[in-house]
Amino acid sequence: MTDGTTGEHRGGESAGHPPDKRPRRRGRPARTTEATGPGARERILEAARTEFAERGYDKTSIRGIAKAAGVDAALVHHYFGTKDDVFAAAIEVTFEPALVVPAVLGKGTEGLGERLARYFIEVWENPATRAPLLAVMRSALTHEAAAKVLRGFVLRRLLERVAEALDVPDATFRAELAASHMIGIAMLRYVIKAEPLASADPEKIITMVAPTLQRYLTEA
Repeated sequence: MTDGTTGEHRGGESAGHPPDKRPRRRGRPARTTEATGPGARERILEAARTEFAERGYDKTSIRGIAKAAGVDAALVHHYFGTKDDVFAAAIEVTFEPALVVPAVLGKGTEGLGERLARYFIEVWENPATRAPLLAVMRSALTHEAAAKVLRGFVLRRLLERVAEALDVPDATFRAELAASHMIGIAMLRYVIKAEPLASADPEKIITMVAPTLQRYLTEA
């Protein structure tokens, strides 16, 4: 309805700009239940794992992750910050250090090497968790951000915490030795697929690796 003189709608709105067509403010995610509900964060992480696994670090973008998750890119930034942060969070979902460290340490030093080797191999043998780890390994060879995530997460948040909890001298050095051993196995078996390691029975690998990890982390 108009006032008959100006041709404008009541309330001062222009006829060409109805209230429901006003442009949304930039820089904010869409405020819908689907985009901001309880499952949004989990969808973003799942999408990130898939994107990094399929595209690698360099070709994955925040926009692409947001599109795959069905959310606004601003919401990805809101939850995680930078692409590096999303990458680290996606890997953390795979490793679950809050559960792993207590499980590895729970029974004391006896059998520690075997428990750690078994956990590591089982994560890689599971197709669901192997894909994002392959993305990390491949990306770490050519991209410093991915290498930083690999160093910071696998070493600092997992192995170094195990070593420090054991109260052994040179904990960081021991953790690095253990990490180098397991990352080397992952590279040869799952990335390069060098034979006969690539087709070896996982139990055989665990049995042979466990004593070395035990020595790295526990022996004086």
